[in-house]
Amino acid sequence: MTIRKENILYQTGDFMLAILSWYLFVNYLHSNNFFILDPETECKKLFIQGLLVIPVGWYLLNLLTEQYKDVYRLSRWAVFTQSFVLALAGSLTIFFALLLHKSLNFETRYLRTVCTYWFLHFGLVASFRMVFLSVMSRRLKKGVVGFNTLIIGGDQRAVDLYNDIMSLKFSLGHKFAGFIHSNGGRSNELNQFLPQLGGLADISDVIKKEGIEEVIIAIESTEHLKLKSILDVLFEFGNQLMVRTIPDTYDILLGTVKMNHLYGAVLIEIKQEMMPKWQILIKRLMDLIVSIIMLGVLSPLILYIMIRTRFSSPGPVIYSQERIGVNGQPFMIYKFRSMSVDAEREGPQLSNDQDDRITPWGSVMRKWRLDELPQFVNVLKGDMSLVGPRPERRYFIDKIMEKAPHYKHLLKVRPGITSWGQVKFGYASNLDEMLQRLKYDILYVENRSLGLDIKILFYTLWVLFQGKGK
Repeated sequence: MTIRKENILYQTGDFMLAILSWYLFVNYLHSNNFFILDPETECKKLFIQGLLVIPVGWYLLNLLTEQYKDVYRLSRWAVFTQSFVLALAGSLTIFFALLLHKSLNFETRYLRTVCTYWFLHFGLVASFRMVFLSVMSRRLKKGVVGFNTLIIGGDQRAVDLYNDIMSLKFSLGHKFAGFIHSNGGRSNELNQFLPQLGGLADISDVIKKEGIEEVIIAIESTEHLKLKSILDVLFEFGNQLMVRTIPDTYDILLGTVKMNHLYGAVLIEIKQEMMPKWQILIKRLMDLIVSIIMLGVLSPLILYIMIRTRFSSPGPVIYSQERIGVNGQPFMIYKFRSMSVDAEREGPQLSNDQDDRITPWGSVMRKWRLDELPQFVNVLKGDMSLVGPRPERRYFIDKIMEKAPHYKHLLKVRPGITSWGQVKFGYASNLDEMLQRLKYDILYVENRSLGLDIKILFYTLWVLFQGKGK
């Protein structure tokens, strides 16, 4: 997404108004005799203490709750309601922090204090946002600004959509760069209005070359089988790209993508559902805290496993192997060695229950998943998460993608120690089983949330308690 100066002005305005509301609130406390002893000095001290902490806190809160998207794409009503809720939550947090301040005496004025700060902050910020976004909306409708837009599809449906958009009395912000033909270039009718930039195989290159910010899918009803492969390519660009489609394709998309906002009678925004930023932050904090606790609490067990592994069979205690992680980046995964050292002398192989390469002690570890304890180190390093699709080797990923190209969706998130596929299906012994497990992992990626992560962790503990780790 293009970094616009308007976005910077919007965020700067928020920051400055957070300082102003704090200044007005501290003066309110001073003028209403909230300070105990030497009000002048304590007032200045309190203002300075919160001068950077509070505005930065507000900025991070807005950032984590995704309030700072492109200002030309923000809904004024959504911004107003979200500002109301966030201002209330932030005001309560600041109030409880002030209760610990020894120089303040609130007596029985608790509610009045919270309401005053909330009114100051929300009133200033919401007013600024509404005025600012109204100006941005007028600029967008007048065509002063816009988004480099690509249409996928070139037949009658695409032509009708293009004519509908161009016939509107106001601009929707589209600056059409051209279109991608979706039918092999047999009968493209849109080329009388826009240049043809290539075929479906060229989507990724065209988006990069033309600096495309928005893609509109306008394929014919006979081409709906191509929709999944088109979305697979578009979603690789993540939040850099806005994807929209014609409303009557909703039935095709149901269960695959989510419908967000209806823009008049023309377009529906679609995107793959991902966790909000605040949930991603909490997930990472949970990863770090749980990993540190587990490594500490289980240190006697880890020491025992190391000794037992060392004397159970010749070879190293820790086994490391290259796996593919988030965004396709390789990393070294750590495990307690459960196989003989020459287990893959004939090349990459998957294990099974009757695998004679597994040592007797290795079989015990696998049953209770004790061999995976070193992966808490991978979590601390940031290579893995507690919950996420199990990481695979490049060799097997290439094999899977020959039959299921959508496997690449798993590479959007950090791999995990445990996963929905691991819980529901278990270890895969062959390629067909890996493809079956893939269905559960795709389901997780498209619906992931903190609640689902916690549910998977509890299911994992139950599986381990039953001794069904393998």
